[in-house]
Amino acid sequence: MEPAEGPGAVDFHGDEEIIEVVELGPPGPDELAGAVEDVDFEDEGAEEPDGDAWETEDDEGPEDGMELQDDSEVTFSLHSASVFCVSLDPRTNTLAVTGGEDDKAFVWRLSDGELLFECSGHKDSVTCAGFSHDSVFVATGDMSGLLKVWRVDTKEEVWSFEVGDLEWMEWHPQAHVLLAGTADGNSWMWKIPSGDCKTFQGPACPATCGRILPDGKRAVVGYEDGTMRIWDLKQGTSLHVLKGQDGHQDPLTCVASNQDGSLILTGSVDCHAKLVNSATGKVVCVFKMESAAPKAPASEGEEAESNSVESLGFCNVMPLAAVGYLDGTLAIYDLSTQSLRHKCQHESGIVQLLWEESSAVVYTCSLDGAVRLWDARSGKMISEYRGHSAEILDFAVNKDASIVVTTSGDHQAKVFCVQRPDR
Repeated sequence: MEPAEGPGAVDFHGDEEIIEVVELGPPGPDELAGAVEDVDFEDEGAEEPDGDAWETEDDEGPEDGMELQDDSEVTFSLHSASVFCVSLDPRTNTLAVTGGEDDKAFVWRLSDGELLFECSGHKDSVTCAGFSHDSVFVATGDMSGLLKVWRVDTKEEVWSFEVGDLEWMEWHPQAHVLLAGTADGNSWMWKIPSGDCKTFQGPACPATCGRILPDGKRAVVGYEDGTMRIWDLKQGTSLHVLKGQDGHQDPLTCVASNQDGSLILTGSVDCHAKLVNSATGKVVCVFKMESAAPKAPASEGEEAESNSVESLGFCNVMPLAAVGYLDGTLAIYDLSTQSLRHKCQHESGIVQLLWEESSAVVYTCSLDGAVRLWDARSGKMISEYRGHSAEILDFAVNKDASIVVTTSGDHQAKVFCVQRPDR
């Protein structure tokens, strides 16, 4: 992991709380969240009960029948309900783990969708799943707070633990250490497989998102009350707390850090993304999007709550950051000028975004069931991949950016080959 070139060249003024507020203007009157709930995807995505767990599919012709278009190479269909999460094994990038609303998690092979083993024993929707940094272990976590760790080569469960309702979970970037946040506001850290445990007590509200910083010594955790804390993992103490004006006005939805961990981005239901210096805990700038549309609300009771920051991330090769909003806006910000560089509009809400590891290409998945690749330098869409009959709920990109794996409300996970000779 070489340090990012970009942020080094950026001139930040840590003393000023906010340098510039970037107004993106009001979102369109997109009632996408409600619209998606109203659509019945069950029939379209129904699986043959006795069908194989996977099929290898031929590419359909381009835009011919939008309904029939399936650009995927492999479909994994052992789940019997929405598939909430996916992660690829970092060492070989040949295995995926997926977790779903059917209380199941599976480890399977990307090349042909072959099942390796089921991570059995969960009693609620599996919302978190991931491999350790060296692909030795895979961890799965369900909403009720039951976490399990399996050794990949022996397919045996080596550890399990029960906490309060689970909000998020992630592996340490260099060690067999697992971090998780729960609805009671605590963050938990365990050594695997010994189970040695440490807790970090947050405010009495859910720890909604978290990320271990690249140095492996600190973690940033966001909370439902709009506060954000940077924790010292060894000491168990909080190094910085951002609250009030420095924090968010609404729950945090996502956090990200740049490659060397010097900068943190936090996103919230309040439609703001805050850039924070991780060493000083100071807000460097705020990227702001108005959440209330100026159009007259449909009725007194319903507020225009159709927008929030859903996902964000830093580019490794240029001083750029991307923020994805529920109203379908992908905003590319230039960190050196703290200004909006491009606004890429989707017809429906962005669920997640990911940057390619070594280029200025950003991927988005959205509620319309498509994956799109965008050139962050030009703001133009490079390509689009379809195949799901329902919204995409999570996705992962392999290291050399040749494969995207998606999970969806249609009960399936799909593998797309996205390699481009010109990139």
